[in-house]
Amino acid sequence: MRDTAMRTGLTVTLRQDAPIALDVEFAVAQGEIMALVGPSGSGKSTTLRAIAGLHVPSGGRVACQGSVWFDRDGGISVPPRERRAGMVFQSYALFPHLTAIENVAEALGDIRPEQRQAQARALLERMHLDGLEDRRPAQLSGGQQQRVAVARALARRPDVLLLDEPFSAVDRVTRRRLRRELIELRRELSMPVILVTHDLDDVVRLADRMCVLNGGKILQTGTVDEVMARPATPLIAELLDLAGEEAAEP
Repeated sequence: MRDTAMRTGLTVTLRQDAPIALDVEFAVAQGEIMALVGPSGSGKSTTLRAIAGLHVPSGGRVACQGSVWFDRDGGISVPPRERRAGMVFQSYALFPHLTAIENVAEALGDIRPEQRQAQARALLERMHLDGLEDRRPAQLSGGQQQRVAVARALARRPDVLLLDEPFSAVDRVTRRRLRRELIELRRELSMPVILVTHDLDDVVRLADRMCVLNGGKILQTGTVDEVMARPATPLIAELLDLAGEEAAEP
């Protein structure tokens, strides 16, 4: 179904009381990276899962690139497989019995079988994984697995890219390398990107805007510079200080 009010980008309104309370509303423009920041249990990952259709909230609306994916009042809930959302999980969620190229090819179900290997190979090359196509996840480093996960997300030709703590399971050197690759990738992509992270370095280096969440509610939204320089409340300043301390840990 086409959304006449929103032709590009992503608009999200989510409401629920349980299992995690949510009362969030935000929009992400084409080519923009929005960071969701907040303590554990604040609703960040649940928000991503609701956008992808992996969680169905009790109320709200999600529209992306002019298509309505979820509208509780309108009785619309598009299944996850039909939403053009590329999601990269914190744990990578790769199939352990499949090789890197087979993991990516699994996400290419909408193209002809004889074309999938070539497309998957091209995506792996794009993520600097050429030569590793035939390795299974256990034979790859954490950073390499993360690149496979991003390649698989892009294989869906998504209208939005959802990144759930994408660098949390890798060391700092790999984290910096993956950040640089994401910066390069965003120059090629023209889609909304949502980044869930605990690390303020990720936010400062990658995001255009940020939402600070606590208890399932958005406390402040703005450009990264605005929010970091002028927290709206003492609580927001405290939450940002805590996130900064986590990011500074070795």
